[in-house]
Amino acid sequence: MRENMRRELTQKLQDRTTLVEKAESLLKDGKREEYRAEMDKVRNLNGEIEDLKSLIEEQDRKFMEKAIDPAEERDKAAERGNDLMKGQEVTFSVQEVRKALFVPGAVEKSVTLATGTLAQPTGAGTNIRDPLGYGVGAIIDQVYVQDLTGMASFLEPYVISEFDASGAKVSTAAGTARTDSDDPTFGVAKISPYELTTTSYVDRNIARLTPANYYAKVFAMAMRAMRRDTVEMIFNGDGQGTPDMYGIKNAKNVAGSAIFASLNVEEVGPDLLTDLMFAYGGDEELGGNCRLYLNKKDLQALGKLRGTNEKRRLFDIVPDAGNPNTGIIREGGTIVPYSISSKLTALSASTAGSSDIQTMVYGDPMNYELGLFGDYTVRVDESVKAVERMLTILGDAMVGGNLIVDKGFVVATLPKTGGGG
Repeated sequence: MRENMRRELTQKLQDRTTLVEKAESLLKDGKREEYRAEMDKVRNLNGEIEDLKSLIEEQDRKFMEKAIDPAEERDKAAERGNDLMKGQEVTFSVQEVRKALFVPGAVEKSVTLATGTLAQPTGAGTNIRDPLGYGVGAIIDQVYVQDLTGMASFLEPYVISEFDASGAKVSTAAGTARTDSDDPTFGVAKISPYELTTTSYVDRNIARLTPANYYAKVFAMAMRAMRRDTVEMIFNGDGQGTPDMYGIKNAKNVAGSAIFASLNVEEVGPDLLTDLMFAYGGDEELGGNCRLYLNKKDLQALGKLRGTNEKRRLFDIVPDAGNPNTGIIREGGTIVPYSISSKLTALSASTAGSSDIQTMVYGDPMNYELGLFGDYTVRVDESVKAVERMLTILGDAMVGGNLIVDKGFVVATLPKTGGGG
């Protein structure tokens, strides 16, 4: 049933892409009435798409929460472990990837189920722990993730400006023709598959493990590598070196216009957080679900800021005990959630030069859509790092992404020399 709904959703997304492209063409030709008629079809289809998405999300939730049969999981791990040991590829479905990447603790749970309580040789345990300084950014757990298996690409329309209502006094408007309101303006974000290749290394002594334990080690390392490299793309994908894979700092629509907002900044100062908060959204809103993503050096710089007279710290930084990658920044009654990432440039360590420097970003992570376009294949190569006595874990996946809400993030930008503020 879930697969049938996915196929129906894929078809409706493709139908919407066709309608949007037709509407854009009509608008360029000045055929406003025909354009409006096509956009009415798009709006109706959007309702059907959202209903289908809700049904699929509920089915996915049940799948994610479904109890796993430990014996079945161990058998599968042993089979896959044998294949990996022979140098063969192992393929993870999109559902397996989603479950491993976007459900807290899922990798560790899968590793435990695959290995049971078997004793491990020293130095070849299956419980993978990040070295200090090599954690994975939390944003991958916070963005909107969609299964786009079977699609070449699709267009996600979004509103740039709403209808501009016009009015007049009843006494003067009676008997006169209605004044046309300005049409709403739409942007279209394109999300296309980009081939993401992942690489990680592990001591070749894991070959002494049982096939199930060998698989568990490779599985955890491969998923961690995919998380790490996908975070890089979510922030920094530029649509050029990563064709059609747009990160937050370079998000563009099909017309080539930026989907993100920019805020010129000069330093990590007392007003930085307030400026970012008020740069987000329209004239009648602040971002209720917004987060600040920044380099650890900038978080430290915020923590060091002190008042002029009392010499007290201006900001209290409170890390999350369950996830040291995230926390809150508190200033009086204002609380700003944060996540740190080494994939972002530190404003505090930057100097204005010949080009603008994009640093921290602020926005609602659900404004970014990450598409999974198919399976994740993994294999182990013994030759690449043979001299270092390491095994190389190679992975290939098709992912895509873009902002899907106009000005869905604010990018703090240090202007180039002479660029103005």
